[in-house]
Amino acid sequence: MEDILRQLSVILRGMWLYRWWGLAAAWIVGPIAAATVYLLPDRYESSARVYVDTQSILKPLMSGLAVQPNVDQQISILSRTLISRPNVEKLIRMADLDLTVKTKEEREALIASVTKALEIRVAGRDNLYTLAYTDTDAERAKRVVQSLVSMFVESGLGDKRKDSDTARKFIEEQIKSYEQKLEEAENRLKEFKLRNLSTVGSGGRDYFSKMTDASEQLGQARLALREAENARDTLKRQVAGEEPMLLPDNPSSAVLATVSVPELDGRIETQKKALDSLLQRFTEQHPDVVGARKMIAQLEAQKVQEIQARKKLAPVSSGGPSLGSNPVFQQLKMSLAEAEANVASLKARVTEYESRVQALNAASRMLPQIEAEFAQLNRDYDVNKRNYDQLVARRESASMAVEMGATSGVADFRLIDPPTVPSKPAAPNRLLLMPAAGMAALLMGAAISFLISQIRPTFSDMNVLREVTGLAVLGSVSLLSDHDRMRNIRRGKIAFLGCLGALIGLFGAMTVWLMLARMA
Repeated sequence: MEDILRQLSVILRGMWLYRWWGLAAAWIVGPIAAATVYLLPDRYESSARVYVDTQSILKPLMSGLAVQPNVDQQISILSRTLISRPNVEKLIRMADLDLTVKTKEEREALIASVTKALEIRVAGRDNLYTLAYTDTDAERAKRVVQSLVSMFVESGLGDKRKDSDTARKFIEEQIKSYEQKLEEAENRLKEFKLRNLSTVGSGGRDYFSKMTDASEQLGQARLALREAENARDTLKRQVAGEEPMLLPDNPSSAVLATVSVPELDGRIETQKKALDSLLQRFTEQHPDVVGARKMIAQLEAQKVQEIQARKKLAPVSSGGPSLGSNPVFQQLKMSLAEAEANVASLKARVTEYESRVQALNAASRMLPQIEAEFAQLNRDYDVNKRNYDQLVARRESASMAVEMGATSGVADFRLIDPPTVPSKPAAPNRLLLMPAAGMAALLMGAAISFLISQIRPTFSDMNVLREVTGLAVLGSVSLLSDHDRMRNIRRGKIAFLGCLGALIGLFGAMTVWLMLARMA
């Protein structure tokens, strides 16, 4: 510690020896620095505050129906990217800053200076921004800020509309592409169904269900055919065992009882059985018994009328009186003809069903390939249809979002503080720069004194000389100061302090004058 203090004392003594050199340097630098500070051009800052309201009332109402972009993020990105070279060039044209620019170098310098002077700051809360510009001309600073505010608002709305239009255009192109894909898929599916109509069919039924249906229909047709053939054979046997007979002109009841009319005999037999059942429970006077007997009488009368009608239609023999054929025989012949026709019809149906079953059995070898191709066609169609429906829904959502933005605006730009012409300069701060210039002048003088002391070192005592040279110092000659020398030394100190004080007073007076000028 003592060594450090001793070295510091040596340095200060050396600087003191060359104090006038330092004071002269301070007096040279000080006025120059003061004049520089005073002559610095005034720079005026014009600013405006803009609030971006992103909380639209339509956002919760249209949630899930329209596309809702992250407006807060878009505005934040816009505030960071607004000061770009294309925007600065546009701003220069809007504010007429390039009227005096003649060369390309001047234009580049102007772009650089404007970019440096522009500033966008977040004003303490979300979505509140301060747009500022500093210039030597107050009116020009206001004009630039006003143009910057317009660009800020237009860039936000314009970029949003541009993004929406680009997205909608892309969706429209995709929809057209998927429409073409759907049309091609539908044509392929139609052609496939036409080629394999017998196997695929319609209604979405598969091969196995069709095979089952065809087999069931064939079995039912064969059963119906067997039943019809049995009925036909029975009629043939009845016809073979029945002989034609002649009916008298006025047949009695006994004779009529022997004549058979199948469709009426069955009903008469049924009514008689019902009558027997009623007589077991009721008497002859019971209404149900009386009604049953009346019904039997009516059916028997209808049977007599039927026999008489058939007798009239029967052919008359050439050698005898008016005779008729046996109506039962004629009825059996008619029933046999109908049965033969029914059998022929059922045989044709059985043949058709057998051909269908054979065709389905023949197609069973190609069934796996056909079903795989059909499933793939359906899958491709379903995928394209699903994507198409989603694109159409998103297009409608995007259209609603655009309409919503055009109607009320998702983001509302509000100008809180419009730009004004500043009355006082924002820079330079001469009240701070003037004392700093005085301090810089004093430091320059001290630095000059230190440098000269290092260039031309002197030794103030024997110990320092011994340490520096490393030689043995035998002795020293002391200087005896007289009264005149001491008086000159005191005068020199007073003069030095006076000059130093004058320099400091000069900077102090300049600072006070600047303060009074600002207050005025």
